[in-house]
Amino acid sequence: MAGLSKASVGTFLAKQGILVAFVLFIIGFTIANPRFIDPDNVLGVVRSSAILGVMALGVTFVVISGNLDLSVGSMMSFSTIVVLDLHDKIGPALAIPAMFAMTLCLGAFIGFLVGYLRLNSLIVTLGMLSAIHGLTLTYSGGQNMDIADKSGTWFSVFGQGEALGIPVPILMFLALAAALGVILAKTPFGRKVYAVGGNGTAATFSGIRRARVVFACYLISAFCVACAGLIQASRSLGSQNTVGQGMELEVLAAVILGGASLLGGSGTIFKTVIGVLILGFIQNGLLLVGLQFYVQYVVTWIIIILAVWLDIAAKRGRLWSPIA
Repeated sequence: MAGLSKASVGTFLAKQGILVAFVLFIIGFTIANPRFIDPDNVLGVVRSSAILGVMALGVTFVVISGNLDLSVGSMMSFSTIVVLDLHDKIGPALAIPAMFAMTLCLGAFIGFLVGYLRLNSLIVTLGMLSAIHGLTLTYSGGQNMDIADKSGTWFSVFGQGEALGIPVPILMFLALAAALGVILAKTPFGRKVYAVGGNGTAATFSGIRRARVVFACYLISAFCVACAGLIQASRSLGSQNTVGQGMELEVLAAVILGGASLLGGSGTIFKTVIGVLILGFIQNGLLLVGLQFYVQYVVTWIIIILAVWLDIAAKRGRLWSPIA
């Protein structure tokens, strides 16, 4: 009986351990600083997490398809710099679609390499991380970008505006989450994404065009990165050319926290949203208890390791390896 109880606890922790840890974090942070659950603080956390969340939505498709995308941080820097530069040259109405087109071209190139040429996604996107960063520096001449007339443009609505008392970045995040959630859960394409990630060979033999599905997933990821770049550029109306540096790990951490498996074939948009909020609230809590912002980097690493461990544990039904 004791052995059965121990096994049940281990199975529960393997599947729900992140949520248990999150609840404990919430309780601890609230005790340490009651402002943690203040409505204004909660709204601020969700708003500040919107950019990360939008990017994580697209990466969820890539991860479920059995691949990785480590280029999203550099790609976000690129999209932010491009739209800010083009804003003063051709106006925001043309700058926004031009930026989306250029970002989608980058996503299409990655999708072609991974989907059609069957190159390893880790190597491809790690290389593209550096390549896109170099492209951004070349495009900007190594200079930061700022909009000349910050008070006379409607461009700020995407990052600073509100509708019905809700910040526009949150509305964009929720709208994208709802749309992509339906696509992933309720459409034939979504089922193909799960099939390709679960068993690419079986999916190919069943008539699914694996390369096309992977290519589409990277396009979706690039589209979400462009949306994130739009919000970032609109929020500050200026940006450093390294604004997205390091965000790829935070995005990946949020997706894994949401339950998407690095092995592919599992995950949902709703759980990714939960993963984003978990990461955002933990980082906010660390600041409220007086820790320096750079502690977040260590905590993010710990969360990634913990999430990967629990992901593998959930697959084998136990926390520890049977041969350990």
